[in-house]
Amino acid sequence: MNFPRPLHDLPRMLFSVTFIALMTLGCFWVVQPFILGFSWASMVVIATWPLLIKVQHLLWGRRSLAVVVMTLLLLLLFVLPVSILVSSIVDNSAPLVAWASQPDRLNLPTLAWLQDVPMVGRKLYSAWQSLISGGSAPLMTKIQPYIGKAASWLLGQVANLGSLLLHCGLMILFSVLLYLRGERVGMAVRHFAIRLGAERGDASVLLAAQAIRAVALGVVLTAIVQAVLGGIGLAITGIPLATVLTVTMFVLCIAQLGPLPVLIPAMIWLYWSGDTTWGTILLVWSCVVATLDNILRPIFIHMGADLPMLLVLCGVLGGLLAFGMIGLFIGPVVLSVSWRLVFAWMQEAPPPEKIDNPEKQLRELH
Repeated sequence: MNFPRPLHDLPRMLFSVTFIALMTLGCFWVVQPFILGFSWASMVVIATWPLLIKVQHLLWGRRSLAVVVMTLLLLLLFVLPVSILVSSIVDNSAPLVAWASQPDRLNLPTLAWLQDVPMVGRKLYSAWQSLISGGSAPLMTKIQPYIGKAASWLLGQVANLGSLLLHCGLMILFSVLLYLRGERVGMAVRHFAIRLGAERGDASVLLAAQAIRAVALGVVLTAIVQAVLGGIGLAITGIPLATVLTVTMFVLCIAQLGPLPVLIPAMIWLYWSGDTTWGTILLVWSCVVATLDNILRPIFIHMGADLPMLLVLCGVLGGLLAFGMIGLFIGPVVLSVSWRLVFAWMQEAPPPEKIDNPEKQLRELH
């Protein structure tokens, strides 16, 4: 008996798909330790590629010299701040723990300047005097457990910072390779995108690159400017650990929280210690630094790509919460590419006609 030949060999297709899936999982398993570093390097290289080309032109067209310069810049911008932060935490952890374990060593100020505050100054001064009337020991006894927990938590984060330093090293290594072979890698990615989605796939890759540059210019560069200016204010006013606080401000600005969570406690500390002049100077300087993002971010984002501001900010915040630091770039890229693809798909259909009387049209349809 002759059986009809099936149009599709189902077992063969099933085994082929299973084999491809297993190979994909195997490849993912092998490269999993390097995914974060390579993704980070890809974002950095895409964002700084125009700068690499300019440096290459200045260095007589030598790509190798331009790569050396860009590598040094990456070391200064990424590896050096993280190293300083780790070493500062380690160096200052022992004095912090010793200070927290000996509350009698803390001398609380009288804060006599509170009496000059209009309307509520005398009440605040009286409340503060009644609080410290028994010395620093009763007050520190209440807050000492929280200080100890905070110090223990801070020490526990050193391991995470060490892991971040390792990923920074991988990022530098992959960035060097991508700088040297960037054109070939870019053409290969575009070729793969064309194979998947024809011209629309190629446009999506180019849009992703524009979104990465927009985030790098609008978010990261703004955070660098705010952190540097805030750090200058901390250093001039004599705030201790200004370097650590500057790095902390940079991270908070990246997370869209701004520099005020660092600058406000610094101002309080200056007023606490009785240095009202520098406290007022830091207050004015903090107002200037905190409002810079409203001016710089829209300008930088428009320089990188013509993307909606709300879309980029939602991508930054959502990506940060979902993927961590690398999500700062992944989130806006995903939202921007998806938004452009949906918008292009909608444009394939004619727009609806303007309706002056929608109720009348509904009655005609029924």
